[in-house]
Amino acid sequence: MNLFLDDYRTCPPGFTLARDVEECKLLLIEYDVNILSLDYDLGYGNPTGLDIASFIVNKQMYPNVIYLHTSSDAGRRAMYELLYMNKPDRTEVHNGPMPQELLEQIAQTSRIKQ
Repeated sequence: MNLFLDDYRTCPPGFTLARDVEECKLLLIEYDVNILSLDYDLGYGNPTGLDIASFIVNKQMYPNVIYLHTSSDAGRRAMYELLYMNKPDRTEVHNGPMPQELLEQIAQTSRIKQ
């Protein structure tokens, strides 16, 4: 499963959408996540993507690849530093969003599977 955490943006094809931290945690627990893409700001007063980063580190539930698609520079930096400093060798952490080519490849693969 590929997982996309965002309270506002449209979920890209080939991903499962989590609109809040609790939903994202449940999906991380229940499924083997290949690619995770995190937003930081999830609505005023709500837990943030940093809460998911902390959850991943504390539970050692790392996806294979993590992207940070947030527009919050401070949030991206905090998530990246926490994840990168604690990740296992097998996990890739990218300090930015997924490249368009990867999004297109995942969308194409998901259409073939349907």
